[in-house]
Amino acid sequence: MQWTGEGLIIGVRRHGETSVIAEVMVEGRGRHLGLVRGGRSPKLAATLQPGNIVQLTWRARLEEHLGTFAVELIHARAATLIADRTRLYASQLLCDHLRLLPERFPHDRLLGLAVHALEGERTPLELGATLASFELTLLDDLGFGLDLSSCAATGVTDNLTHVSPKSGRAVSLAAAAPYLGRLLELPQFLIGRGPVSGPHDLAAAFALTGYFLDMHVWLPRGLAPPATRDALVAILAAG
Repeated sequence: MQWTGEGLIIGVRRHGETSVIAEVMVEGRGRHLGLVRGGRSPKLAATLQPGNIVQLTWRARLEEHLGTFAVELIHARAATLIADRTRLYASQLLCDHLRLLPERFPHDRLLGLAVHALEGERTPLELGATLASFELTLLDDLGFGLDLSSCAATGVTDNLTHVSPKSGRAVSLAAAAPYLGRLLELPQFLIGRGPVSGPHDLAAAFALTGYFLDMHVWLPRGLAPPATRDALVAILAAG
């Protein structure tokens, strides 16, 4: 068995004396692992940094085997990320999220969003909005998507301002009024109605996605939220 493709490095762990197991996201193939022989050498270690884009050739005798990767660097991003704490934390958060995905199932939408988030220059609020939207998409791809298309109580599609923590459905301002203390805020940029308006908007977005990630993903799997997430949200909200 053999295939080739481009991959985003999302994790590496040691294996034996000189090798590593690389974890990558590959278009059309999803999260894929493979053994890189000699992966702890200085040259390969620099290539196999999370955030880098590499050309991969995967080989195995049988498809269900771990297999081996041959890798060549295409886009070195790690050094730039290390020099910028905010972008480094963002990269770490994205990689942590991508490792939640099942192996070998395509998630090209998430891969594209992750690569987009790592590229280009953005203000802290713009980067935060991109990451919060990624988390919303992650919930959807994991089968826990929120229904933000219409009000759960009235069916209207305008003035959707909150989300029910029980159903994950949007609620209009009129229907939400008696229950504001029990509902989660719905920033309008998450439903494509304008840009992120400020730090409060961003904090509300991460509170919303974090609530449902904790309910459906982290808590059931016995996981803590990514270690950098709270610090990153604080940095981004501070501008």
